[in-house]
Amino acid sequence: MTPVPVSVITGFLGSGKTTLLSRLLRDPALERTAVIINEFGAVGLDHLLVESSDEQILMLEGGCVCCKVRGDLVRTAGDLLARRAAGAVPAFERIVVETTGLADPAPILHALMTDRELAEALRLEAVIATVDAAAGAATLDAHPESVRQAALADRIVLTKTDLADPAANGLAERLEALNPTAPKLTALHGAVDARRLFDGRARYDASLFQAPARRHGDINTFCLRREKPLHAATLGLFLQVVAEHCGARLLRLKGLVDVAESPGRPAVIHGVQHVFHPPAWLDAWPDGDRSTRIVVISQDLDAGWLQDLLELLEDEVKACSIS
Repeated sequence: MTPVPVSVITGFLGSGKTTLLSRLLRDPALERTAVIINEFGAVGLDHLLVESSDEQILMLEGGCVCCKVRGDLVRTAGDLLARRAAGAVPAFERIVVETTGLADPAPILHALMTDRELAEALRLEAVIATVDAAAGAATLDAHPESVRQAALADRIVLTKTDLADPAANGLAERLEALNPTAPKLTALHGAVDARRLFDGRARYDASLFQAPARRHGDINTFCLRREKPLHAATLGLFLQVVAEHCGARLLRLKGLVDVAESPGRPAVIHGVQHVFHPPAWLDAWPDGDRSTRIVVISQDLDAGWLQDLLELLEDEVKACSIS
């Protein structure tokens, strides 16, 4: 069975998550979507409701489903998948999770990536963070949660640009330093092209791996590179060491890896702190660059140390294969 793509919409209190979600659910590109929301009572989706099948599951226009988290995201997502299999809800093709405004998205990603049954049934498509163009700079200064939300994102959506210019007030520059690999999109009154948010293929565009090293406070972003292929054992050892020794400071890791045992088919790696998805494989390289590129967003991890670790492990694996 093909895994269901799941995306997480995060963002600080008042940054426009609910407005964005309400507008997205009117977009034909998001038909047959299941929405999981933490704070159901605070979410204004009444105008989209068609009927309520029970206290927890609500049917929305366009064949969508809205579900309230009952204290356990894993159980809620599993229940939705079970209902879909039984034909009790529309056969949704995507899940969108909206977090609370104060939430660190990392535990949510952990839950989706580490539960054995869910990990097989779902695949992480994107983390989308909303940032208020007017209050965003002050929020980044005052609330560490907002910094982590933006740093973890695959896409950043700037809201309320009618009230403030993020380029003029310095917010755009700060977000670029914090997360240079995430495309920055603008939502006009909550409206943004859903295809630009949920097309998972965009994560592998060459431009995402070409940003220079950046720093925002104690959060730094850099890209590890290697021209020659890596052995599969090297990749496994590298991810294991990073997870065990750097997990608490590793916000996101994502990349394309040229694996010696699979020429022409790069491995896609993706991790959040100490949790990593099993590598996926592309049928072909998405661009003309065939080198290994691994983007790291971290709290004060050293790029040189990680690059040296990668090379050292590869040397050890090659030496063992020769002997």
